[in-house]
Amino acid sequence: MANAMFGAGCFWGVEATFRAVKGVSAVEVGYAGGDKDNASYEEVCAGNTGHAEVVRIDFDPDTVSYGELLDVFWGCHNPTTLNRQGPDHGSQYRSVIFTFDDGQMADAEKSKTAKDSSGVFPNPIVTAIEPAGSYWRAEDYHQNYFKKEGIEACPV
Repeated sequence: MANAMFGAGCFWGVEATFRAVKGVSAVEVGYAGGDKDNASYEEVCAGNTGHAEVVRIDFDPDTVSYGELLDVFWGCHNPTTLNRQGPDHGSQYRSVIFTFDDGQMADAEKSKTAKDSSGVFPNPIVTAIEPAGSYWRAEDYHQNYFKKEGIEACPV
């Protein structure tokens, strides 16, 4: 098994997207990239901790590659808007790839360059790529939120 971690706006929809990927065995929502230990949802939403809402993924690289997960990441949000996804705005909703090793870092940078030069997006990609640091699991009520609430997408 291997890990991946992405921030692509509100973590509920991103979590649901990655749960549907064959080869992904677990998806957990949480907070990363900030400077406060064990931050709460309320603190992260206030925008004062530096954290991004993220999904942490366990996957089988024999079934789904990290590159394929990057393709899902690029396709599930708008990586050209700084600190904003849909109606959500603030640094906690930033587009970010947190990498666990040098191979992931190189793959993420190569994927970003290729996607940016492909013309798929009309504006430049602003996604940050950073080594994974501390990660804090979000509160239980955020885990698998769409299924718990019986919804398929966030209301706009």
